[in-house]
Amino acid sequence: MRNGKDSRLLAEQRRRRISDLIEQRGQITVGDLVEKFSISAVTARADLDVLSSQGMAVRSHGGAVRQVEASREYPLRLKKGLHPAEKVRIGRAAAQLIQNNETVILDSGTTTAEIARHLKARRLRSVTVITHALNVACELIDAADLSVIMIGGLLRPVSCSFVGPQAEAMLKEFRADRFFLAVDGFDLEIGPSTPDVLEAQLNSLMMGISKEVNVVADFSKLGRRSVSRIGRLSGVHRLITDTRAPAEFCESLRKAKIEVITA
Repeated sequence: MRNGKDSRLLAEQRRRRISDLIEQRGQITVGDLVEKFSISAVTARADLDVLSSQGMAVRSHGGAVRQVEASREYPLRLKKGLHPAEKVRIGRAAAQLIQNNETVILDSGTTTAEIARHLKARRLRSVTVITHALNVACELIDAADLSVIMIGGLLRPVSCSFVGPQAEAMLKEFRADRFFLAVDGFDLEIGPSTPDVLEAQLNSLMMGISKEVNVVADFSKLGRRSVSRIGRLSGVHRLITDTRAPAEFCESLRKAKIEVITA
């Protein structure tokens, strides 16, 4: 009995130390934990799963990161590892909405990059994609069946996207059938939001020139608010999310006449 109790205490102490490391560094990998604590990769993953279930960290591909805040902006390389399976499913569901002869806008972000990847595989005819995101444009660079319009402006390295007056002036010349908007927060009162004011202004313009606005967001973004509001909730036509989305939140959207697709 005593050995079992001692083992539990040691595991709890190790997890507290792991939690402190994540808080200090912002992120940690399974390899880091194996080396630092002389434990197996299986034990390291189990520790990170426990911390994630306790809300003390967010599991990412190959490790974990500090609990994500809606008001802070994180680089794409970090975002890519957060909820990757959910983003793949959301991207696939979103790409299925696009039809031949349409013009669509893809926002910056890792979820919209998944839309681009699945759209490329569909081999549609006469589809034009407008984007201000370098990662989205790179995903589509070898898509011979698609026309890609890249919006220029002030480069934001953290999001690999172009914003500012030049981007807005260029965007005003276009009209789109569908806009796929990636957000850091989606709240029932203030609607979609993001940390950067210039990104929010450009996104707001994208909403205005599009016939249909689709918010693409995994469960972790729902019910949260970021710093800069993008537009009214009433301006959103559809939410595409994953099966872990809160049922109450989705039902409230449906009552507001906003379609919800869970993938």
